[in-house]
Amino acid sequence: MKRTLTILLLLLVSSLVACGAEEAEVQGPKGSDYPIQPVPFSSVKLTDSFWAPRIRLMHELTIPYAFRQSEETGRVKNFEIAAGMAEGEFCTIYPFDDSDVFKIIEGASYSLQTVPDPKMEAYLDELIAKIGAAQEPDGYLYTNRTIMGDRPHEWAGSRRWELVHELSHELYNLGHMYEAAVAHYQATGKRNFLDIAIKSADLLVRDFGWGKEENYPGHQEIEIGLAKLYRATGNSEYLELAKFFLDVRGPDGKEYSQSHQQVVDQAEAVGHAVRANYMYAGMADVAALTGDERYVQALNRIWEDVVSSKIYITGGVGATSSGEAYGKAYELPNATAYSETCASIANVFWNHRMFLLHGEGKYLDVLERSLYNGVLSGLGLSGDRFFYPNPLQSDGKHERSAWFGCACCPSNLTRFVPSIPGYIYGQREGTLFVNLYVDSEAEIEVAGQKLKVVQKTAYPWDGNVQLTLDTPESLDLEIRLRIPGWAGERAVPSQLYTFLDAAPANVRVEVNGQEKVIEVIDGFAVLKGSWDSEDEISLELPMPVRRIQADPRVKDDQGLVCLQRGPLVYALEWPDNPDGKVLNLVLAKEPELSYRFSEELLQGVGLISGRAVEGVNGTSASSKPVTFTAIPYYAWANRGKGEMTVWIPVGD
Repeated sequence: MKRTLTILLLLLVSSLVACGAEEAEVQGPKGSDYPIQPVPFSSVKLTDSFWAPRIRLMHELTIPYAFRQSEETGRVKNFEIAAGMAEGEFCTIYPFDDSDVFKIIEGASYSLQTVPDPKMEAYLDELIAKIGAAQEPDGYLYTNRTIMGDRPHEWAGSRRWELVHELSHELYNLGHMYEAAVAHYQATGKRNFLDIAIKSADLLVRDFGWGKEENYPGHQEIEIGLAKLYRATGNSEYLELAKFFLDVRGPDGKEYSQSHQQVVDQAEAVGHAVRANYMYAGMADVAALTGDERYVQALNRIWEDVVSSKIYITGGVGATSSGEAYGKAYELPNATAYSETCASIANVFWNHRMFLLHGEGKYLDVLERSLYNGVLSGLGLSGDRFFYPNPLQSDGKHERSAWFGCACCPSNLTRFVPSIPGYIYGQREGTLFVNLYVDSEAEIEVAGQKLKVVQKTAYPWDGNVQLTLDTPESLDLEIRLRIPGWAGERAVPSQLYTFLDAAPANVRVEVNGQEKVIEVIDGFAVLKGSWDSEDEISLELPMPVRRIQADPRVKDDQGLVCLQRGPLVYALEWPDNPDGKVLNLVLAKEPELSYRFSEELLQGVGLISGRAVEGVNGTSASSKPVTFTAIPYYAWANRGKGEMTVWIPVGD
């Protein structure tokens, strides 16, 4: 009875806070930020057959499924116990398990703007009320310590913040909470979660800083959350604290947590790949908001290191399971590739911010490669099966999981996929950037005028894109259409991977049926002019099947090639090939590659076929010719366990 009354009281308080949201609107800052601003995901409606069904499935199945898993595994109960609404000890494995709940709330908040759902919104209010009740009076929120008192998890230390630089994850949890709270406020207008986040952040401001608790987070994320909270509230103390958490690092730390040097002195990607990429994203936010050019220079150096020697052809990063870490330069094994789903998501975050800083298409090339391959591989077609690592070769032992004890990847997917519409467009004064090609409708305010942009395309299966503009009056605007590197001679923005096949036919751009001689600047076709309603822009990106080879210094890929068409990397998988085997196949020197689309297979995919021979240990030991079929890498392991490979030996 007591527990029931507590829940009812919490829901009443939550409801009252929500009802008062409009009277206490938060004002964001009026200052510097990225030179290019993304068009918000809430302004872009997807109408395609690739991403829109996935976002719908995320709302209808994956997000509710993740909440159920959080309830069944005790993640939600930890908040109830900390709030005094239930009895017991901390009932999950890791002290960072709070963060999974926060990430799913963030994803649900994004999803509510695409798919209004009163039932889901009410569930969030109930859950947020529990989180608020679990928060200690001064703002501290870490259910493991609140529940266990002086017997917390061994990673937590004997007092607050003692081991934040190691494994306590106190600050990591809060970073995800701040991101979720801002997303929830923006989606619903309610302050119930935002006020919890503000109370927490104010405690951090009191406790951390020069001359106070001088310590850095062992798992970065708080920097991103504080930057978002600063944008939402205008409280500059949050931005200053984000910068402090970066500047207090080094020189006595560890490469594992990127704390071995001052961040402005770093030049290589090292250590835990998720931590690293979250830090680079946070550095970009702080650089944009403060104008610190030293951060930008460091990010440029680290980015060059990654794209030149440490990224997989799938856009995945983090080669080794030892420390879930970046390996050495050119250390990119296939069968043992870690390439964590979270690291690919973080790679998208980082590269998007690099584009917003610099306006160059090469960052979006990396983003797109990670998005369609490294990230999407982590999500099963059913919506309730996942990958944590994403290897590029399997001997048949890999299969997707329903959940994980460490559930960072499923919860990260729930917050990322609904946000994808926000990556399609960017704008700065007088310029609209078209970054990704997705059948969609967007409502954009440009130069004080309303502009509607309708994209029609079957991308990623087809490279033909048509954009139709709708504006109340003539609009002077520069439109930049990204020309992906794969549509020319650049597989990636370095020599780490190169095409074996000649560049495809020229990219074509037409305006109202008239072909234009295009000027390409920073990877974008630039169209300048005055635009009227019903003006049409047509873009043709040829999509032949192409073979890719790796730099000779990538020892694991020597004598091998992989296949790509458009933005999609392909893989050979057991169900589509002779005798259910693929690791014995050797690509013919003249493979006669062809492409077709299958409506029936794997919810609709493009297939590549060609000639091969059966081989032994990577050599063409048999003259027996066979026909192979390759599927998009993201779609593998949806039909049971069996052999798979991205890289294929080439015959003599």
